[in-house]
Amino acid sequence: MLMLKTVDVLLICYCSSTSEYCGTGCRGGPCTTPPLSPNTQDVPVSDIVTDDFFKGIINHADPSCAGKNFYSREAFLEALNSYSQFGKIGSLDDSKREIAAFVAHVTLETGSGPSKDYCDETNTQYRCNPNKGYYGRGPLQLSWNFNYGPAGESIGFDGLNAPETVASDNVISFKTALWYWMNNVRPVTNQGFGATIRAINGDRECDGRALTEFRLAFNTIPNIVANSVLILVKIFVARGYNS
Repeated sequence: MLMLKTVDVLLICYCSSTSEYCGTGCRGGPCTTPPLSPNTQDVPVSDIVTDDFFKGIINHADPSCAGKNFYSREAFLEALNSYSQFGKIGSLDDSKREIAAFVAHVTLETGSGPSKDYCDETNTQYRCNPNKGYYGRGPLQLSWNFNYGPAGESIGFDGLNAPETVASDNVISFKTALWYWMNNVRPVTNQGFGATIRAINGDRECDGRALTEFRLAFNTIPNIVANSVLILVKIFVARGYNS
């Protein structure tokens, strides 16, 4: 009982909008969103996400993972051409933190296959095609018709009638992840890593939900180098999953 209470407090502190989350000393970050720091450096993302860096991430995938040979650094960098502001925020360290947070989420989100269909039948702007499934696809597991629709409009594919494109075109796949990140996650990156959890999967992983399936996951993102010094970024994530 004591353990559940401790876990509950941890999740609230990192993910909630309650007084506990907003209180002094809470590592989850402030309740209001301060403006993002202007970019003060011009180091290309490709200089940070090197070939060795990318291979180090891919090599963490299970050998049986179908996506291990699907995702490539070349596809990521090509997709990045459409999102030139990614990894360009504040100082060089700020930019590295954004890249590391993105990679940490990608590492977790691509850890398992599709679970169920996600169709919001009440959404009249982006109506579901009854013959299609809007379950998680891509590096950040794009889900729901109300995400596939606008993502397709922005990127240039038929998200509602051909959602499977996200799983067959690796450049579009990375573009959906970057599209979601820049529109939904980037604005809260300066609130701490907990805020990015809420922005991606807050309905499933915050406010103490799914405590029976609660787990703690360490994600190690190696080989981020600055001034010839190897920085090992370890992001501690408190996450709970609904089946």
